[in-house]
Amino acid sequence: MNRTAFKIVIGLLCYTGIYAQYIGPQLPEKLNEQITESRQNAITTAIEKCAPAVVGIHVTEIRSVSPGVVYNDPLWDLLFPGQRYRKEVKSMGSGVIISPDGYIVTNAHVVGKNAINVVVTLSGGSSYNADVVGVDDLTDISLLKIDETNLPYIVSGNSDDIIIGEWAVAIGNPFGLFDVSNQPTATIGIISSKNVNFGEQQGGRVYQEMIQTDASINSGNSGGALVNVLGEMIGINTFIFTGNNQVSGSVGVGFAIPVNRVKTVVDELIRSGYVERGFETGLSIQTLDRYISAYLNLPFQKGVIVTDVQKGSSADKAGLKVGDIILKANNNTVTNARDIYRVINEGYLKAGDTINFEIWRNKKTYEKILTLAAPSGKSGSR
Repeated sequence: MNRTAFKIVIGLLCYTGIYAQYIGPQLPEKLNEQITESRQNAITTAIEKCAPAVVGIHVTEIRSVSPGVVYNDPLWDLLFPGQRYRKEVKSMGSGVIISPDGYIVTNAHVVGKNAINVVVTLSGGSSYNADVVGVDDLTDISLLKIDETNLPYIVSGNSDDIIIGEWAVAIGNPFGLFDVSNQPTATIGIISSKNVNFGEQQGGRVYQEMIQTDASINSGNSGGALVNVLGEMIGINTFIFTGNNQVSGSVGVGFAIPVNRVKTVVDELIRSGYVERGFETGLSIQTLDRYISAYLNLPFQKGVIVTDVQKGSSADKAGLKVGDIILKANNNTVTNARDIYRVINEGYLKAGDTINFEIWRNKKTYEKILTLAAPSGKSGSR
């Protein structure tokens, strides 16, 4: 072996000895530190930040039910029509603390219409009786309040800025698992779509501009938070598509109410305890049919005809007259009176908002802008 090769061998042996004595023992610890650091990311940070503000909700509600439903007897209602009795029904869902003084937002369908007891459970297991501050059935939003301060709360983001494909985390109380672990459950996915419009649904609720996500949302997740990786709430998880009647769990298609709408409704519920949905138009209409169309020699058979306009009303101020045919409302085709109410509901319109009518008068079309007036009598008048 020549001198150069000898030096190389000696160098390697020395390096190996030093490595074994000084560097080797430190490697597992450093590696563990690196792995631990790599496990922490924006998603885990967002969950850690938001989860303490998500709560479990248990509701006891009084419902009027048919004995035929209770006993699963389809003949009962035929033999004893109209028989009903009041029954306590228990349900559960999720909610989100939005302020340190105990305001909690959830879905209206979680609270129900006749709740007699609402219990909120925080992370860690502490439970509180909650007061129902207000419910807005149209938007499916409800506001609760517990008597506590210095609570962890979630920060609201801007749902107008969400990006299709960005990460999203659904946090809530699926299947009542909150009661098992005393903490909410988190599932992850992406924003699949936005501005998804379902219109008015059975029961009168309207789901417009919804956020779609494939983060798993299951029974009990309703009312929980949909958050981004910044730890901001961007929506309230509300419902899912299950595909068929046999599948009741998540199939990756869930929807959340955008937080900007939630904030608007919550502000009114805090201020008034309700959202005033009533309005007046001073307008009486009748659905156009082929007989009326033929009598008036109209070139169409769809629309509604104005039969009365109250003097001094919004309709009067808008310039509408008896005999006008309303063809469209806010660019939506009108075939009956319900179509106009649907435009109002699906646009979440209230007193002070306007509707653009396209009308037919004297063989010409005109545009008339009607401002919804505040109800002069009972809330909800038309």
